Amino acid sequence: MARSRSGTRGRRGPRKPPRRDGQGQSQVQVADPRERGALELPATITVKELAELLAVNPADVIRELIKSGIFATINQLIDRDTAALVAGELGYEVDDTVAVSAGVADADGEEAPDEATKEVLYEEDDPSLLETRAPIVTVMGHVDHGKTSLLDAIRTTEVAAAERGGITQHIGASEVTRDGRRIVFLDTPGHEAFTAMRARGARVTDIAVVVVAADDGVMPQTLEAIHHARAAKVPIIIALNKIDKADANPDRVKTELSEANVIVEEYGGDTPLVPVSAKARLGLDELLDMVLLVADLQELKANPKRPAIGTIVEAELDKGRGPVATAIVQTGTLRVGDVIVVGETYGKVRALESSTGKRITQAGPSTAAVVLGLSEVPEAGDILRAVADEKEARATVESRKLATAAKSGDGSGRATLEDLYRQIQAGQAKELRIILKSDVAGSLGAITHALDQLSTEDVRLNVLHEGAGDITDNDIMLATASDAIVVGFNTKITDTARRSADAEGVDVRIYDIIYKLTDDIDAALKGLLEPEIVEVIEGRAEVRQIFKVGKSTVIAGCFVTDGRIVRGGARVWRGGKVVATDRIESLRRFRDDVREVERNFECGIGLANYHDLVEGDVIECFSQKSVSRAVSN
Repeated sequence: MARSRSGTRGRRGPRKPPRRDGQGQSQVQVADPRERGALELPATITVKELAELLAVNPADVIRELIKSGIFATINQLIDRDTAALVAGELGYEVDDTVAVSAGVADADGEEAPDEATKEVLYEEDDPSLLETRAPIVTVMGHVDHGKTSLLDAIRTTEVAAAERGGITQHIGASEVTRDGRRIVFLDTPGHEAFTAMRARGARVTDIAVVVVAADDGVMPQTLEAIHHARAAKVPIIIALNKIDKADANPDRVKTELSEANVIVEEYGGDTPLVPVSAKARLGLDELLDMVLLVADLQELKANPKRPAIGTIVEAELDKGRGPVATAIVQTGTLRVGDVIVVGETYGKVRALESSTGKRITQAGPSTAAVVLGLSEVPEAGDILRAVADEKEARATVESRKLATAAKSGDGSGRATLEDLYRQIQAGQAKELRIILKSDVAGSLGAITHALDQLSTEDVRLNVLHEGAGDITDNDIMLATASDAIVVGFNTKITDTARRSADAEGVDVRIYDIIYKLTDDIDAALKGLLEPEIVEVIEGRAEVRQIFKVGKSTVIAGCFVTDGRIVRGGARVWRGGKVVATDRIESLRRFRDDVREVERNFECGIGLANYHDLVEGDVIECFSQKSVSRAVSN
């Protein structure tokens, strides 16, 4: 409930004395902002700027912040939600429209999605601004199946030889031209880096080329690469490498791919397969033609005239040049002199270098460029955005750091069996995503069959990846990117994977009995249904004494007679009737703020809005809890 207050020293609106200009003449007084309708607030704003916008004394703003538990100085940045809360408390209406000052607005004026959770959008509202852009391709596959050799052959360079010599000129991406059209290849170690970027919210790849050796067939890392590409909803092209070898068996590979639910076009599926040989340089043109064909089907377009948005592929600290980052520009054009925000750092583009190491002045859509000028080294997968000026850049970074700090303390994390339904909202059908590992391949079939019986019309089980062996970093990375849980049967988790799971908040469960595994998953599926909300009475306290703080704030000295008192919902009972429903805003024991007070103890209670308490009132605190519903079979 909004309340109107007058500060003890400051004044608001029309009562503010008129300002005078440099010649001592009175200026026209600005009307009270409340008369202009709903206020529009930026994504971040300083306390001083908010006070000026509301035409109040900064002390009034600081006072309201303190009541919310925020101790801010006059020049400190606060986020939009906090500013809106303060404005509402001071009697102003705030426009619910999301502010765009912290990010690059789309053509319709709405802010681009949050970098930490959403993919970069290429589309613009005005089709006349769009131009066809080059596809961005990631090459993945099993180790030793020829990923680097294939890229080396496509680029007609000797990258592998240079790396063997110990001198690596590595930009993280390279470009080739086919029939006058560009194709950008990402030089990543494989699906691990691919998924690491996607786990940070970056969708940088348009097409995934999965390399399979014709003499070796589908291997565990081949399946992992396919599952990672599918989880990212990226089109797959199979590059059947080493077809020139005497023991090459393409038919066996195609059959193994079919068993992995990858049906190639020759077998009536929709997955292209191109036979190639990196060593003999066979089929390379056909592979590039297929990449362009798949790209054409996607109609990849971008607006080169808007401020740049891109993704960091890799970054490092160069002793001579400072922070150096390789970026793929996905839409817009990045220019020397642009102010950019990357993750939780920012800077001014001091120089740009192309994939060949040449200095360039700008980089358009689907262009790889080395960026110099950032103040700190960003992380792979961070989103790069060009902003208006350094003031906006600083405000954006400060806001992100505050959001990160707040998130780190609110217990938020990845999906767990207990709270997955809060994180996955997929329309009417809910989905539980699982990565399944077992000690031997033979166990996987039995477990998968048992899990399949648990899916219902209400909720679906989706096994993103299954395999034999230990739970590794790669499994944790896929779970992080896909909001999945990791389930192991008669297997173990590596030390590094355990540390990664703890850091990312990934739920890892290991079982040695199948029915215990299925029981837990069944319980999780029940939890995925929207829970029934029930009210729980936490406790009651009798008001023994009233203390007034300032003109309007009231603190009730209470004695807890039943249960416990916690912050949250509250009702005030008087004479057997409820006279007010509010929330407990402050709870103290002597001079200390506390989370709860048990029965037979005294405490001080401050309600948010109701201040007409009298001795003898009973304050009843309550909370709302969810109860899982049964699944309809």
